[in-house]
Amino acid sequence: MTEIFESTGQALLYGVVGLVVMAVGFIALDLVTPGKLYHVVWTDRNRGAAVLLGSQSVAVGLVIMKAIEASESEQGLGYGLVSTLLYGLAGVLVMTIVGIVIGVFTPGQMGAVVLDDQDARPHPAAWVQAGMYLGTGFMVGAAIS
Repeated sequence: MTEIFESTGQALLYGVVGLVVMAVGFIALDLVTPGKLYHVVWTDRNRGAAVLLGSQSVAVGLVIMKAIEASESEQGLGYGLVSTLLYGLAGVLVMTIVGIVIGVFTPGQMGAVVLDDQDARPHPAAWVQAGMYLGTGFMVGAAIS
């Protein structure tokens, strides 16, 4: 029974680390898209912004999952939590940089184009950038493994 409580505590701690990394990811995405992301998604109901945020959340979750898997070591829980945090933040950084680089090579301001919903449908660029976030998450996750 003690092992169950210990494992539950560890899961909660990793969950807190994951939440911190996801919050940093949200802030990073908010910085590279026009407007306040929470307002654009929840108040304006912008589908392109929702596609981006959803895909980034899945990608960050994948990186965190791989970081947790890679963190199991004999060096203890503290080492695992710190390595998960650092790997997760590295994943967010790489996703943000890739998003900025992609934006440089696309016509117009990428964030503005992605948030251009027409006929209640996200702009195709939203799906492209969503795929980029997911692909980057897979790449970073593979590098961690």
